[in-house]
Amino acid sequence: FFWQLNILVDTGSSNFAVAGVPDPDVTSYFNPELSSTYRSQGIEVTVKYSQGSWIGVLGTDVITMPKGLYGSYTINIATILESENFFLPGVKWHGILGLAYDALAKPSSSVETFFDSLVRQAKIPNIFSLQMCGAGLPVSGSGTNGGSLVLGGIEPSLYSGDIWYTPIKEEWYYQVEILKLEVGGQNLELDCREYNADKAIVDSGTTLLRLPEKVFSAVVQAIARTSLIQEFSSGFWTGSQLACWDRTEKPWSLFPKLSIYLRDENSSRSFRISILPQLYIQPILVIGDNLQCYRFGISSSTNALVIGATVMEGFYVIFDRAQRRVGFAVSPCAEADGSPVSEIEGPFTTADVASNCVSSVSFHEPVLWIASYALMSLCGIILLVLIVLLLIPPRCQHRYTDNDVVNDESSLVRHRWK
Repeated sequence: FFWQLNILVDTGSSNFAVAGVPDPDVTSYFNPELSSTYRSQGIEVTVKYSQGSWIGVLGTDVITMPKGLYGSYTINIATILESENFFLPGVKWHGILGLAYDALAKPSSSVETFFDSLVRQAKIPNIFSLQMCGAGLPVSGSGTNGGSLVLGGIEPSLYSGDIWYTPIKEEWYYQVEILKLEVGGQNLELDCREYNADKAIVDSGTTLLRLPEKVFSAVVQAIARTSLIQEFSSGFWTGSQLACWDRTEKPWSLFPKLSIYLRDENSSRSFRISILPQLYIQPILVIGDNLQCYRFGISSSTNALVIGATVMEGFYVIFDRAQRRVGFAVSPCAEADGSPVSEIEGPFTTADVASNCVSSVSFHEPVLWIASYALMSLCGIILLVLIVLLLIPPRCQHRYTDNDVVNDESSLVRHRWK
């Protein structure tokens, strides 16, 4: 006998984990004591996400794949014993499948990820692809309600048109380089480094499109300016309030298209992925017989631009780890009323943007530049003095006393900043 567990596919983390004990918000869980193949490694692991966290124990188990991959494979799996804001009321999943790189694996990168184990043991190509189909949109074409995860390749029936690829900048998250954003065809005119502060990633485990605070503010202003609604509650933009319309109305016609420009594999070119308002003005709640309420599918972020499900639901996304690139193609399930709600266009020239929009350190104020140069100069002078002192021969022998001994009671404690 077996229980079916639904697993959240997350390209923003690297551990495979399932509920290992009963939880009020989980309908099923994996009981390792009833498994003949599970082996505990006795290693405690803690994983924290942008929302929620869990504590569990690492182990190994044997899996078989229902389609395509024949044979049994041993993989690392964590059983979740405690969690906080991870399993939430109403969620339909019982665990998480982290598909990012081993650099993010916990407790260390030595824990082989699920997908790395498959690539090594099943000898499949180092590539997977993901089609997410929005729950709020009617399904059409060859898509399914839950979408599709293809391990080891690309399925032609899950996309239309061309696949456009952008390089992976660093192999931890799927970090990419964003060149500019447009709202309603109008460039936000921000320094391109603002879009990549402090990273831009493709993350299926994040629900919304998350933007750095400065970018978020500019996007909200641009949407408010170009939409056909004159006054809008600030609570709608911040996510604390819903906006409701009569069910016969379609509010999407009131809002502009949103476009994200990504650097092409040919660095002198770019392409843009665009989502229509059907993807970022999201139906959430029906009130009575007449009202349909919507949320804003974009939020602010303090540490990253995250291309989450709000955007990914418009595309078939290819994670080509072998060639260190992420591909986007239009998904046939991203349609509403027979019309596509996502677009890909290109190529465009990158002559109007910097040659590198990903900077490890960004100074937004001239004062910081001046301060950094001053500190560098000071360090140089101190270093010069130390070199001179080392070159001068000692003239006398110093006899140490108890007061000169460096220990916890002297300098390390007495002179510590309070």
